Amino acid sequence: MSKKEEFVVGLDIGTTKICALVAEISKAREINIIGIGTHPSLGLRKGVVVNIESTVASVKKAVEEAELMAGIEIDSVYVGIAGGHIRGFNSHGVVAVKEGEVTNKDIRRAIDAATAVAMPLDREVIHVLPQEFIVDDQDGIRDPLGISGVRLEVKVHIVTGAVASAQNIIKSCNRAGLNVKDIVLQQLASSEAVLTPDEKDLGVALVDVGGGTTDLAIYYQGSIKHTSVIALGGNHVTNDIAVGLRTPTKEAEMIKRKYGCAFASLVKANETVEVTSMGGREPRILSRKVLSEIIQPRVEEIFRLIHQEIKRSGIEDLISSGVVITGGASIMEGIQEVGEQVFELPVRLGTPSGVGGLVDIVSSPLYSTAVGLILYAVKNHNGKGFGSTSSDTRLFNKVLKRMKEWIQEFF
Repeated sequence: MSKKEEFVVGLDIGTTKICALVAEISKAREINIIGIGTHPSLGLRKGVVVNIESTVASVKKAVEEAELMAGIEIDSVYVGIAGGHIRGFNSHGVVAVKEGEVTNKDIRRAIDAATAVAMPLDREVIHVLPQEFIVDDQDGIRDPLGISGVRLEVKVHIVTGAVASAQNIIKSCNRAGLNVKDIVLQQLASSEAVLTPDEKDLGVALVDVGGGTTDLAIYYQGSIKHTSVIALGGNHVTNDIAVGLRTPTKEAEMIKRKYGCAFASLVKANETVEVTSMGGREPRILSRKVLSEIIQPRVEEIFRLIHQEIKRSGIEDLISSGVVITGGASIMEGIQEVGEQVFELPVRLGTPSGVGGLVDIVSSPLYSTAVGLILYAVKNHNGKGFGSTSSDTRLFNKVLKRMKEWIQEFF
């Protein structure tokens, strides 16, 4: 493998699983997935780190697996962030154009003016996403560079998060030996992987149903208009099954994945499920319809809360393309039918696209965020600073690290 090749790594730190994807970026800017590593996530709850040691261990194992497959050493990553602490709001900034036509400096000043809002000390800005520019009275401009005028306005969407939650994610990665290039909102990453430009233009709602949280992003006219996170996800469905069927949580997760159906009408009356009982009792045979009747109310509740968020955004009427559902919990049978019933809009399942390489593995809603992190990195950073070292350097680094540890022990 040539040392001139560039690599970018997306690290999806989720409530249920941690996934590391390694992509090779060719000179023609083609993106090929060459390494995948996944490991159960043991230190997070509802998208927030609650145990640093467990998170670090899980990150290390996922990254090591990806390193082994890709044959490189991973030293820097783009990380996704989610959780109930995420807040998004719209802002507006105005500046005078100094030289008669808009320059990059004017654009930066306008965005800075829009970002100059009072922020509590415990929160920090994660993203400032321009929606549209207005030069004098001409609106709907996406790139105002070089346009003549005297007044430049910008509308932006600002995403903020709890300082402590963001720091804990960075700390977990640093302790696993990784440098965090950027933190990216998970639904923003997922939208890069699963939404088409036409959908973003016409108006679309992306619903990313994860293990601990469900994330919402609404696009219209090519830009993001609203983001939100609710602290309910696939793990709550698993807990309902565990309680309703009186079975261990691990078994409930397996039953959900193998037999789960979110829309009871799709289940035939004669279908059955074998359920492991608690405390070593004999397994029971139950109707699959009973299982579906436990799952459906929780999925409906999640979608109703998301629907309320869409209504609260005030742009429900602009979602012409409908709703795209993605994320690990979206794979369940019947999820689209429940979505169409609740949202009263067309619903499709979103799978990642826009990459080559190990496509057969990553073309699942499970990998939407991880693939999206790579696409976001390539789009916003143009490959600058992408880097992972070759296997020769990898051995040297490990030897050097061991020597440093040995010296510290004695001195």
